[in-house]
Parts: sequence; structure tokens; C-alpha cells
Amino acid sequence: MYTLHIGNKNYSSWSLRPWILMRELGLAFEEKLHVFGAGFKVKESGLSPSGRVPALHDGKRIVWDSLAIAEYLAERHAGVWPADEDARAYARCAASEMHSSFGTLRNDCSMNCGVRVELNGHSEALRADVARLCELWSEGLKRFGGPFLAGAKFGAVDAFFCPVAFRVQTYGLELPAEHQAYVDRLLSLPGMKAWYEAGLAETFRDQPHEDELAAAGRITRDLRAAKATA
Repeated sequence: MYTLHIGNKNYSSWSLRPWILMRELGLAFEEKLHVFGAGFKVKESGLSPSGRVPALHDGKRIVWDSLAIAEYLAERHAGVWPADEDARAYARCAASEMHSSFGTLRNDCSMNCGVRVELNGHSEALRADVARLCELWSEGLKRFGGPFLAGAKFGAVDAFFCPVAFRVQTYGLELPAEHQAYVDRLLSLPGMKAWYEAGLAETFRDQPHEDELAAAGRITRDLRAAKATA
């Protein structure tokens, strides 16, 4: 059985990608959660060569980085990428663009599932990222008929945008109706609901992530379990 090493569910957008992909495709795996902070030593322990999560263990083989994990799984399981060549080409491009771009969206709206935030403002760079996001989603939904980006079934390309769905929810990002409907579709997935509930239940707070949140805007609701005390 696979073992997937991940970070805190409230914060770890990168971990969510392979986790939700495997969960929604029904691939059996054991989850190992590592708490961010001083005790986060996945490199020293040999769990991840990069020192980051996610990292997938398949026997003695270690695959790290969310995109590499998706490709590794695609070599072994159907459904990671669509069977249709055009849809598969689009899905790989869209997932790769999400993997390498949208820096302002990541920085200004870091993932923090359990809160609702009123942003200090929307920079032109953030507006550009959101506009490109909508353009990318429109292409997939229109070309391949939905309800997911590359057609009728959830796959890796959708998994790569699942963290964006949480960002939209957290920061109240305004989207056109068709794109909000896609976000709602992702949030309603059984795996996304399970991830969200687990994130809300976490009592750990990672200060760098909390500092990013404070710089971004004002918390209007904090739905997380009470912070753990020493």
C-alpha cells in the first residue's frame, strides 16, 4: 500500500493535491501527517529528499512533489489523466500552469481552510491571476463539457485546483457564476469535505502561516478548534 506524507490540512495546499486525487479515485493509501514548525523534519528522517511534503512512498521508492506524484500514479492507475488525447493535453498544461504560476494568488491568499478573511485589497496582480484562472477554467469546461475541467470525471487537473477552491471560500474571491459553480462542485466532493473537517479540528497554529494571514487582511470568522495551549 502507498504511504502519503502530508502537512497540516488547514494549511498544506501542496499536500491536498495528491491526497484528494487518490481519495477521489479510490486508491488505497496510508496517511502520515507531519505538523509544521520546529518538529517538521521529513528530510532528516529520510521521508522526503526535498524536506517538503507531499511525499509518496511506494515500498522503498520515494516520489516527492505533487506533480511528480500525479505522473507516477498515472503510470499505474487509470483516471489520473483523461483518456482523450486533447483533454489529456489540456489537463496536463492546466495542472502544470497551476503548479508553476499564480504566485500572487498563492502569496496574497495563502491556504487557511478554517477562517474567513476580508482582504486588505485586491492588487492588479491578484486580479490578473483570478482572470487567468477563470480563462483557464472556461477553456476546459467549454471544450470538454464538464462538469469537471477535462470532462465528466474528476482527475488530476481538478485536484490541482482544489486548493484554489478553499482559497476562494476563505477570502471570498468573486468569480463569475460558472466558475463559482465549479468551485462549489469541488468543495462538495466527499474527500474535500473530509479534508475540511479535519483541518477545522486541528488545534495547532503555525506562526508563519498565521503571519501571512494577518498581512493579507482581517479575519471575520475563525471556525477552527480552539488553539492548543502549552
